[in-house]
Amino acid sequence: MTITRPTILAGVSLAALLALAACNNNEAPAPEAAPADAMAPAAAEPMVGGASMSPSDTIVTNAAKASNLTTLVSAVQTAGLVETLNGPGPYTVFAPDNAAFAKLPAATVTGLMAPAGKADLTKILTYHVVPGRLTAADIAAQATASGGTATLTTVQGESLKVSAGPNGSWVITDAKGGTSTITQADVAQSNGMVHVIDTVLMP
Repeated sequence: MTITRPTILAGVSLAALLALAACNNNEAPAPEAAPADAMAPAAAEPMVGGASMSPSDTIVTNAAKASNLTTLVSAVQTAGLVETLNGPGPYTVFAPDNAAFAKLPAATVTGLMAPAGKADLTKILTYHVVPGRLTAADIAAQATASGGTATLTTVQGESLKVSAGPNGSWVITDAKGGTSTITQADVAQSNGMVHVIDTVLMP
């Protein structure tokens, strides 16, 4: 498959995003901007789905190890995006876990995974990907600079909005007004960064 534009996969709570952003700022953080439970620094090789994620491996290679990302890996294979996601990038991926896909109607998933659904599947997957390598602190800094909401333009072309949610969480709002919570942040890859999410985003 010839890809004419970067088409790619669309990546623990983010309880300390605002606090992390403040650490990169010379100004003292406002007390209300820092959630009570600070997120610990990411491990050199964090665990996702019971498997160690090596920062020297690519997005697809790491995802294939994780027991909670099997549906996503299957979708990437079906859409023909494996080669792209094993490329240099860098890409930031908001990765829906298996439970996120399970929230969709079974018929919807079946249709997307069928040959006739490839175009729609590719559109959805690339909506989960933002060019560049964005850490939790980077996203928090953008949100802080923009009045509390970071607007990220995806490879698919439409935008995602990331803002603080309840109990120190961070929530992504998609183009249809649906929301997804980031459950694990800063899973470093050789060609980007993955943040695991609990709901599939829809363009």
